[in-house]
Amino acid sequence: MTSDPREVLSRPARPADFTLRYGEHPDQLADVRLPAVAGAPLVLFIHGGFWRSEWDRAHAGPLAADLANRGYAVATVEFRRTGQPGGGWPGTFSDVASAAVAVPDLLGKEIAHRGLRPVAVDRPILAGHSAGGHLALWYAAVAPDAVGGVVALAPVADLARAHELDLDGGAVAALLGGAPDRVPEAYTAADPMRNLPSKVRTVVVHGSDDTIVPVELSRDYCRAARRAGDDTTLVELAGVEHFAVIDPLSAAWPAVLAAFGTVTRGEADLAD
Repeated sequence: MTSDPREVLSRPARPADFTLRYGEHPDQLADVRLPAVAGAPLVLFIHGGFWRSEWDRAHAGPLAADLANRGYAVATVEFRRTGQPGGGWPGTFSDVASAAVAVPDLLGKEIAHRGLRPVAVDRPILAGHSAGGHLALWYAAVAPDAVGGVVALAPVADLARAHELDLDGGAVAALLGGAPDRVPEAYTAADPMRNLPSKVRTVVVHGSDDTIVPVELSRDYCRAARRAGDDTTLVELAGVEHFAVIDPLSAAWPAVLAAFGTVTRGEADLAD
């Protein structure tokens, strides 16, 4: 374990086995890491960074590599982000939706072409961290039949509240084009809190000491999801900050692995 929680953002990781392109834009692609077993469940992982172009999928390398070493096939999705042409509403969202449909199909074909061990590509697990957690929750709500489960790590689960708190200096307004009273249609379409129930089994993992995305967003989301009838579990980790949940070297990692086990193998629900 490192004393600097941000160290994971630049830590070298096992390179991707190959990269798939799901669109013509340079950022419409996904890095794939495969396990050494056949029939592995597929995880589509969406990285964080408050939807901004300053952050890309590279910092999710340690997480993706560790999951692959543990028997998951992992596709780390890239997408257009704010600060670049086409990023924000609706381009960021249409990219995630396109990737969720195209990447499993492309992966199945690529594996067959290369003669590699097969992967269970139908109804993949959708996972994400921070802003990526928001996008995972959002897509599960709009296309529940395409998703086998969701693991959301410290997600921005309530966009209206995140805007009110001014997370990352106006990140939500930059994503959606303004405040809720200015672009209400965007918030209605994009905010997971406004698209319940999702009808997708979901585990949210969030540290109580997260100062970047306050855990109150996940608490409120999970309460609302359960009231709406969803199978949603909150795993709140005492003393854990924002980046520990994507760090395989952190004390929080076993809880993250348990969350993936819950949604992929139907293990017993985690304690709330």
